Amino acid sequence: MTRVMICGDLVWAHQECKDMFNGIADVVAMDSPDRAHFLANLKPGGKYEGIVGIYRHNVSADFIGIFDREIIGALAGSVKWIAHNGAGYDQIDVQACKEKGIIVSNTPGAVDDATATTALYLMISAFRQYSLAERNVRTNKWKSGLHSGKAHDLTGKTLAILGLGGIGLRLAELARAFPMRIVYHNRHPAPNAPEWAEYYPTEKLDEMLASADVLSVHVPLRKETEHLVDETMIRKLKKGAIIVNTARGKVIDEEAMIRALQDGHLGAIGLDVYPNEPEVNPRFFDFPNATLLPHMGTETCDSQKKMEIRALTNLKDFLQKGAGTDVVPELKGLL
Repeated sequence: MTRVMICGDLVWAHQECKDMFNGIADVVAMDSPDRAHFLANLKPGGKYEGIVGIYRHNVSADFIGIFDREIIGALAGSVKWIAHNGAGYDQIDVQACKEKGIIVSNTPGAVDDATATTALYLMISAFRQYSLAERNVRTNKWKSGLHSGKAHDLTGKTLAILGLGGIGLRLAELARAFPMRIVYHNRHPAPNAPEWAEYYPTEKLDEMLASADVLSVHVPLRKETEHLVDETMIRKLKKGAIIVNTARGKVIDEEAMIRALQDGHLGAIGLDVYPNEPEVNPRFFDFPNATLLPHMGTETCDSQKKMEIRALTNLKDFLQKGAGTDVVPELKGLL
């Protein structure tokens, strides 16, 4: 029977996986303790010989590393689909996949609500000094160092969203309830953007930044988006503005952001992601106006189950229909 691999543990959708692939494919668990063992077992005669599709979760990187060119190159010619569990897929070398004719899918939509509510929390905490306030109350400092002059209501403020995809749009809907003014920048207008979300094209990006009380970052990490939010962009924000990042750490120039915090150009930051996770730059710990989370964006059982099922569905659809739904943009031309 056709063989597929679960690369990275399923946590919530074990029964759904059994039901989906019953009678369709044998499901093989990737249990290699390290990369060498994994690569060896991809070869003829190995445990993973003959697999045609892979369900992949980032946790597998703890044992075998990311799906870089070496791993993609070692996959047998039988492998035609990698169903990645996650909206971001920067741990997979999609160019190497393209060269080998392997399609990659991700899980957009499944992460929208959980990640958007994380961004909302970071934004509220940054505006209201809640992170410092909680640290105070846990160390019996009460309101020491807290000043109402540094805290602001969200009502009437301008939220600028860099990347109005599913997560950015869900944040816009949540923030609109305060209400906040919502502006956004994409390469092109978002087709599903509500009429109250104001679009700023590239030629008007500086104008959007100058109007923003908070800039929330929601762009995928690619070569062209690394340090997209650089010194120039940060300095074009109004003095006292807030930056929130739930996308990927490398999208922002970390050193430029720290300089802007040091000299007061930025009023606060809210971060859920960092360039070299799980390492966090210890300089952030010195800023009372920094709200920091350890990549909690999708850490809910509800969203994680939805992500697992969506990734598995992409793999099942590949087996039964020849293609899954959520092909990453770089590889849609291969279908």
